[in-house]
Amino acid sequence: MKPKSIYRALSKELDVLEFGEPVTHVYNPLVYAKRMHNQYLDKFGAPGKEVLMLGMNPGPWGMAQTGIPFGEIEHVRDWMGLSAKVDKPEIEHPKRPIQGLDCPRSEVSGRRLWGWVKDKFKTPENFFERFFVANYCPLVFMEESGKNRTPDKLPVMEREPIVAACDVALRRLVEYLQPEIIVGVGAYAEGRAKEALAGMDIRIGRVLHPSPASPVANRGWAERADKDFEKLGIELG
Repeated sequence: MKPKSIYRALSKELDVLEFGEPVTHVYNPLVYAKRMHNQYLDKFGAPGKEVLMLGMNPGPWGMAQTGIPFGEIEHVRDWMGLSAKVDKPEIEHPKRPIQGLDCPRSEVSGRRLWGWVKDKFKTPENFFERFFVANYCPLVFMEESGKNRTPDKLPVMEREPIVAACDVALRRLVEYLQPEIIVGVGAYAEGRAKEALAGMDIRIGRVLHPSPASPVANRGWAERADKDFEKLGIELG
């Protein structure tokens, strides 16, 4: 199954799910930012990758705005060269408006990750020839205050159907891309990859998440990423 079909099926499964408080708003950028996401898949999602880097779920100023994993505006627009109309979610949180490439905010995690990629690989073509970046779960969960709520913090009854659908999508993506190794960006993504891909002959490792909530990442995430990839035996640049 090709990536567009994988994500279309995943989106349909997730869109029928319901969530209770403290979650008040759920965004699915696979729907309202579908044009941008499809551009990303068309341009960079060819099979035969060496490494699949796997994040957790979108941030409010990254993939939520652009449809691209860790999709910090400047890097998506100016470095990747992606540009398309982004619609609005059906119910928009007043504190988390969707503005697409016009969003004035910059996602720190995305700026760190894609800035590091740009520094190491120079061009998108060099990077995506060997690598691909995806999120395990495409949904954004927000509380009434606007606070982001990650999938691991959801109640078990709400989390289980998400995991079931996302596990299937991840297996399908791995079968299509045929990577040699999955690199979880953070512990959650690594853990989900290990469970979802159990029984498949594939290596799974981890790099530190570039979140500003991580004191270690704030002390020099790029240098730490270099060391993490070196430990995994992955050549950079």
